[in-house]
Amino acid sequence: MVNEVIETDIQHQYIGNTVGVHGPVVIIACNRLPPLHQALTARINHENYLFEVHQHLDERHVRAITLHTSSGLRRGMPVYDTGAPVQVPVSPDCLGRLLNIFGEPLDDGPPLPQDNYRHIHGQPVSLSEAVGMSDVLETGIKVIDLLCPFVKGGKTGLFGGAGVGKTVLIMEFMHAVATLHKGVSVFAGVGERIREGHELWHELKKTGVLPQTLMVFGQMDESPGVRFRVGLAALTYAEYLRDSLQKEVLFVMDNVFRFVQAGSEVSSLLGRMPAIVGYQPTLTTEVAEMQDRILSTRKGNITSVQAVYVPADDMTDPAVNAILSHLDTNVILSRTQAGKGIYPAVDPLQSSSSLMDRHTLGARHYAIAEGVREHLARYKELEDIITMLGIEELSAKDNKIVLRARKLQHYLTQPFWSTASHSGIAGVSVPLQQTLTDCEAFLQGQYDHLPEERCYMRGSMEGVA
Repeated sequence: MVNEVIETDIQHQYIGNTVGVHGPVVIIACNRLPPLHQALTARINHENYLFEVHQHLDERHVRAITLHTSSGLRRGMPVYDTGAPVQVPVSPDCLGRLLNIFGEPLDDGPPLPQDNYRHIHGQPVSLSEAVGMSDVLETGIKVIDLLCPFVKGGKTGLFGGAGVGKTVLIMEFMHAVATLHKGVSVFAGVGERIREGHELWHELKKTGVLPQTLMVFGQMDESPGVRFRVGLAALTYAEYLRDSLQKEVLFVMDNVFRFVQAGSEVSSLLGRMPAIVGYQPTLTTEVAEMQDRILSTRKGNITSVQAVYVPADDMTDPAVNAILSHLDTNVILSRTQAGKGIYPAVDPLQSSSSLMDRHTLGARHYAIAEGVREHLARYKELEDIITMLGIEELSAKDNKIVLRARKLQHYLTQPFWSTASHSGIAGVSVPLQQTLTDCEAFLQGQYDHLPEERCYMRGSMEGVA
């Protein structure tokens, strides 16, 4: 374990003593200044506590954030230099495991081999080694593949308030990568509730995805330093799997907003003045440092899916805007859709993808997607009229559009593998070409005779008369 490695030669790395403790912030008087982001350690109650250097106060004092609980910290403790930033042990054996920020097991399994380490502050690959986005990454989820397709090697954001289905969608993406693409997933749980993490772990076991998944957790009750850095630790594992296995790697982060919150907490502890709406002045830099490392190379792809909590459902929030600027696909989850029983609760009109053009998708996919959007947009325009006057007052043309739009809206619902044990409906995965064929048939009126209920919560329309 990391602690054991530090302990072996701790007596040779004495660097100073603590002179102040303010919660998780520790001020250390040093005989030489360690570089920023250096990991320092102290021995407390027979355990090694790690600190990360964040500020040089003067030529002898540094301010560091503890990466453990603050209980047991006191003035005068001897502090030692580990000689490197925070490191995690990397190995192909990490798949199927549940780890903490230091790469230590949380699943009662054996520790990872200690012969290969990477530090969590790795640099992005050079531009000469990076490759651009390529094809559509099929997920088997109809509304995603049709209207806001994922980019292989790109970044996707799932935006929504509390309780609209972000985590369920994430589990479905991980299932798709493991089953459809034979890839691996790295899940970064940033500020996860213990209950949520426990449920997710068992759901992945049930669906058979866990052997191709690595989970790295920084829990809600841990130090802000842990919640601030656990995403980088998980990203380090994703980079290792990309370079060593040369597979499709799905990097999942739930929740990026909690990463921003932890950064704001750290910033306040360090004495920085808050900026707009109380966020840290370094907000855009911190988000960019992480996002710029999510890159694909000739060896393999990292495709990222990031859940983003939207405070008060306000998409103009500065944190949301800072994250939005780095994404290729934006999937907006709507409370209105969820209220209608439309799951996944994707808003088809607000969601978007940088792949939505004829050159990338092909003429057929683009035309069908635009046709579906036009029908749904026209239906939304007419909803108030229908509510006040009734659907009978519409023209024949608008009446036909509304009926087809409602069927399309029902068709784009889908039972998930991850919810099968709760709903009693087996999950389905629909190939993109089948989705296009079905939607084309809806637009051409081939299913005008069907009641809406026949389109709801099913896979394809194949075999439906």
